[in-house]
Amino acid sequence: MTDNRVEDLNIGSITPLITPDQLKKEMPISDEAVACVQQGRQTVRDILDRKDHRIFLVVGPCSIHDVDAAKDYAQRLKVLAEEVSDTLYLVMRVYFEKPRTTVGWKGLINDPFMNDTFKIQEGLHISRQLLLDLAEMGLPLSTEALDPISPQYLQDLITWSAIGARTTESQTHREMASGLSSAVGFKNGTDGSLTVATNALMSVANPHRFLGIDQSGSVSIVETNGNNYGHVVLRGGGGKPNYDSVSVSLAEQALEKADLPNNIMVDCSHENSSKKPELQPLVMDNVTNQILEGNQSIIGLMVESNIKHGRQNIPANLDDLEYGLSVTDGCISWDETEQAIRKMRDKLKDVLPKRNA
Repeated sequence: MTDNRVEDLNIGSITPLITPDQLKKEMPISDEAVACVQQGRQTVRDILDRKDHRIFLVVGPCSIHDVDAAKDYAQRLKVLAEEVSDTLYLVMRVYFEKPRTTVGWKGLINDPFMNDTFKIQEGLHISRQLLLDLAEMGLPLSTEALDPISPQYLQDLITWSAIGARTTESQTHREMASGLSSAVGFKNGTDGSLTVATNALMSVANPHRFLGIDQSGSVSIVETNGNNYGHVVLRGGGGKPNYDSVSVSLAEQALEKADLPNNIMVDCSHENSSKKPELQPLVMDNVTNQILEGNQSIIGLMVESNIKHGRQNIPANLDDLEYGLSVTDGCISWDETEQAIRKMRDKLKDVLPKRNA
């Protein structure tokens, strides 16, 4: 018999998903978490507006795969954040979605049990509960906005969002970011190109209309106001770093030419550290020295950090996973993190208050 279908030919199944509204009713945001998110967002906006002299650091695991380890890390980070709060504002990386060049583990939301069962509904519950727990601790949180639908489920708990190098050029992600409630950092392209990021910043500041979902899960026309707190994130590319003073100066010129705010964040990982985690503290130190020498544009850093140094492959037997060790990009250890952040704070504590005077 001839198959006359003309759609869904490569679709195996379609399963209804819990709506954002239903998830939030099951797992409502507490007053403590609301206060944390509001304060965190305002602090980042104030840093970008030069009303707060501090530098903000987005620091934490490359990706979250172990909720208990994430809470352990968060408790350590909370103590350190309070210690350095006069100079640095620490925001924890809580990344649930991982972009893939070909295939691989796509993160806690997509495959929470790391066994190719893709229990996305459970992944959303696990991820939201972790965000609630961490926000109630008083930690501002960040994530990468990769899937254009997931922010409807989680964005109410996010202080700062990233758009990755693979998606900065995507119209879908630019439109989505124009409606995000948090400040958003756009990384330069994987080839090192800054043009895609400056184009993205011009786009995201403007209103957009596009197809999306509302809180009840209905397909809708989404109309945004534009996001005035977009900024560039230098992460290296094309096999070369771009955190040095010459690269930063070129980025400043590109922003000025595009009539964009002179706000630059440096990602200490990826090609800025040649994908070697042990080089991240050296990048932090270089950036610190640029500020000491008079740089006015660098407002933040990203650091991939975990309890243990390095990374591991996901084993066939998940009982063999090593606690506190990344399963995606290699990270610096907690001891290295403390040392590097304290060093940065000590160098900048007397300089930053005078920086924008």
